Amino acid sequence: MIRAAFLALRQFADPSLQRLMLRCAGLALAVFVVLVLAIILVFANFDLTGVGWLDVTLGYAGPGLAFVVALLLFPGAVTMTLNLFAEQVAELVERRHYPGRPPARAVPLAEATFAAIRLALITIALNLLVLPAYFLLPGANLVIFLALNGYLLGREYFELVAQRRLPADEASRLQRRLRLRIWAAGAIIAMTLTIPVFNLVAPVAATAFMVHVFERWRGRAGAGAIGAAAAGVPPGNGSR
Repeated sequence: MIRAAFLALRQFADPSLQRLMLRCAGLALAVFVVLVLAIILVFANFDLTGVGWLDVTLGYAGPGLAFVVALLLFPGAVTMTLNLFAEQVAELVERRHYPGRPPARAVPLAEATFAAIRLALITIALNLLVLPAYFLLPGANLVIFLALNGYLLGREYFELVAQRRLPADEASRLQRRLRLRIWAAGAIIAMTLTIPVFNLVAPVAATAFMVHVFERWRGRAGAGAIGAAAAGVPPGNGSR
């Protein structure tokens, strides 16, 4: 995965990818600002705890606390924009590192959008559910955050890449076989989505990263003749 991360970051020099990064950064910044404002409004207008002094404190601490909470919820919220640029990122990576592939399967926009929104809502809801643990369990909070978001984001990014090159049943089998490694890759993605400034372009880097790890894992796991044919190369063929 270290090599995959290095290859993804190195492609930032690609002018075509840079244009996508600007689009991603603009969308991600808009999502983050809306998230912060929404949390500030919730803190200011709702009695969240039922304890008078605590609710007043939350109201006054709103902006700073909202920034922290928004940072924790950002990995889930930004996935709603993923399908707007992920396909193009994957194509750029494949064109540079895995040439000769036939055109990937086109995922219907409605299907991709519905899946992205569903994941975003699930991720935000689960993070809200464990939000008290993030503040009350120092040390363990990082483990909880990476475990939860790593699982969700790993599945999402893997499915996003795998469904372009493998039949649905074969992609599911490969996902089950590699579930722990996908989880670990998702934890890396979750971490990058909490780094201020870099998190604005992290979805682009994460998509490129997952293309590389998918190609490597598919070959090592022996995804089968159907999957190899769908990818246009024999299993195990790596980046050039």
